[in-house]
Parts: sequence; C-alpha cells; structure tokens
Amino acid sequence: MTKTVLITGSSRGIGRAIALKYATLGYQIALNCSRDTDRMEEAKKEVRCLGAPCLAIQADVGKKEDCIRLFDTVLHAFGPVDILVNNAGISRIGLLQDMEYEEWDRLLSVNLSSVFYCCKLAIPGMVRKQSGSILNISSVWGICGASCEAAYSASKGGVNALTRALAKELAPSHIQVNAIACGAIDTEMNRGLSAEEHALLLEGIPAGRMGTAEEAADLAIRLTGASSYLTGQIITLDGGWI
Repeated sequence: MTKTVLITGSSRGIGRAIALKYATLGYQIALNCSRDTDRMEEAKKEVRCLGAPCLAIQADVGKKEDCIRLFDTVLHAFGPVDILVNNAGISRIGLLQDMEYEEWDRLLSVNLSSVFYCCKLAIPGMVRKQSGSILNISSVWGICGASCEAAYSASKGGVNALTRALAKELAPSHIQVNAIACGAIDTEMNRGLSAEEHALLLEGIPAGRMGTAEEAADLAIRLTGASSYLTGQIITLDGGWI
C-alpha cells in the first residue's frame, strides 16, 4: 500500500529536498508552505515528474486552524499521514532585549507550536495503524544556544525536548519520533551572510564547509525508514561543529 508523507515548509531548502527524495521512493507527497505558493507549485511539478502523486497545500502551520485544514485536505486525498516531517521554521537574529513581543509569539508559533499541532493531528491515524514516523527538523542551537538567536534557540530546544518526550509516549504504538539538529546548511536561511561572515563560519566547522539540503534529506530518509526501535534521538548533522 502506498504511504503518505507530509512535509511542512517544503517549497524550498531542506523541505523541498526531502520531498524530492521521498518522490523517488514512490510515496504520496503532501507539500506545504505559508506564503511562497509559486515555488511550492514548482516543487509540485518536480515531484510529479518523478512519478509521485503530489498535493501542494498553502497553510500557515503556526495557526491551529490552518493545520486542521491541512490535515483534512491530505486525509481526503491520500488517507492518513504515515510520515510527518515538521520542517517549517523561521529565524530572527538580534538581541533578545530588542525583540518585540509579537516577534516572539510568531517565532514560537511557527517553530514550536506547529510541531505540537501537526503531531496532534497525525498521531490518531498512526496509532490506529500501529505504525508511523515523526521527524522534526531542529537545530544545533537547540542544543547549545546561540548569542543573538536566543528565541530561535529556545524554540528548537523545545522541539528537542518534545521529540524525546513524545517518543516515549508513542513507542508502545510502534511510532518513532526523532529529530535532526542541523548545523550550518547551505539554504536561503544562511545565504544572507557576508563573505567575511561566511569565511569565519567555515573556519569553525571541522568539515570546512556547510552541509547541503540533500545531505539532510538523505538522513531524513534513513531515519524514517529505520526500525521503530530507533526513537527519541536528536541526530546532529553539523560537520563536527558543535
């Protein structure tokens, strides 16, 4: 039976790379983005060119009503979600004292609350099947924290803690829950660096380079395809950086 994978924030970057990897394996793909629908439609065409059925659904996963609509759309088209990849996220660089209250609320809703909303909606179908996989795309800053990214670090630390705790809840139902804590990955989120900042960053990474979205996607496929006994893990993908 064909399985369904839902990847949030999949119009570009790591999410898009993950979607394309699953497409080559014959999954039914549900793409999602909050704003960049043109790029999501381009990703949908790429997925379908690989022979995989594909939905492209605009939804702001930081809002529970949008998440409910997202899952209803996938359910009616493909059935329950077998694999959920919580990839959607935003960042903000600056001093915490300068952060507006609304910015904090927005960042936490997109980066952390969205994981709760989507997991809550995916779990019942997985429990009925007694199988499933949830993969959260996190960050090394959720492990060690980053100056001028305190809110982002807090949100990803929350994702890591949620991953470990939820894995314990769902292990009796043979559902695995893991996270990838990404380091510096060459995506648009990191392309605003100046040449000098980029060089300084690479000096601190033992591998001497940024990771790629394709490398993150390869790891995602391996983790969600592993035995359900592999659960509750935060796997760091950072070239030896942290």
